Amino acid sequence: MKLVGSKTSPYVRKVRVLLAEKGLAFEFLEESSWNADTTVPRYNPLNKVPVLVLDDGECLYDSGVITEYLDTLPGPRFIPASGVERARARRDEALGDGIADAGIAIFLERKREAVRQDPAWIARQRDKLQAALVALAGSVAAGVSMGRAQPALGDIACGCALFWLEFRLPELQWRAEHAALRSWAERLEKRPAFASTRPPA
Repeated sequence: MKLVGSKTSPYVRKVRVLLAEKGLAFEFLEESSWNADTTVPRYNPLNKVPVLVLDDGECLYDSGVITEYLDTLPGPRFIPASGVERARARRDEALGDGIADAGIAIFLERKREAVRQDPAWIARQRDKLQAALVALAGSVAAGVSMGRAQPALGDIACGCALFWLEFRLPELQWRAEHAALRSWAERLEKRPAFASTRPPA
């Protein structure tokens, strides 16, 4: 297998963490979809990462599709087989992806010329982030589907999203505002799968 993606993408990191947790071998093709000479469209017509290239050349894209497939391969399972437990795992992954979506929307808007930036759009995304952080803190504290000793898919997705926020939007200070998230994040960071996939400084 080959994984196409950027080391700074929270969606790519989610897949890399899952691969590491399951002990699956793969080749990493570091590529940014933002570069003028990007090769990502060869693998995904939408020019988005991550893309998982299977041994026969078939390409899987969207991180949720990739995690669904990877969980069927040998190694520990991170998505329950059925029922409400499975729905919770996919919901928690969606929460992590949504946090990343809102954070990236802010990051990209701020890259525009100051006169072209939309403060109302940025504020809307910040409201999403604040509400999501409160919900995530409550979920971790309750320990129903996240925050357990053995991380689930939701832990991986949300952890990667929050660590991305620290990387790109450090002013949010979510560790200081949510004690439950701070202790949970510290446990995740100690895991080799997270330590080995930190984005470059």
